Amino acid sequence: MSLEKAKEHLKKYGMDERIMEFPVSSATVKEAAEALSCSEAEIAKTLGFVVNEEAILIVTAGDQKIDNSKYKAQFHTKAKMIAFEDVENIVGHEVGGVCPFGIPDNVTVYLDVSLKRFDTVYPACGSHNSAIKLAIAELEQASEYEAWIDVCKAI
Repeated sequence: MSLEKAKEHLKKYGMDERIMEFPVSSATVKEAAEALSCSEAEIAKTLGFVVNEEAILIVTAGDQKIDNSKYKAQFHTKAKMIAFEDVENIVGHEVGGVCPFGIPDNVTVYLDVSLKRFDTVYPACGSHNSAIKLAIAELEQASEYEAWIDVCKAI
């Protein structure tokens, strides 16, 4: 179960006990913001892409979307999301619970600069009804990210 993978990963950082599970869905940015009583922008959504046949995850603020020209400048290719039906197999989490925790070693994580305007953000934890509140430095640590990038624009 992918929530268990996320918990096991976060346990390495002493953060596993902080995972929140909700009686309602938090699968979308809007649903997560409602479940957490926060703004949609504070939701750290995780998007999966394929770059040179390798999977990457980009964690971005909930009020952002990929800016194709910025993405192409960063990765030297057109943005191509992982196919819906392949997400769980490639990343280890199903759509609605995708997060940078408990993922395969060959999946690279990037953090978008849109997150830096917040002290804390709320990424999912592998299921349709979970999240964790993390300071930006904690997100950096727990996500084991490769780099901060600038590939988004406001929705």
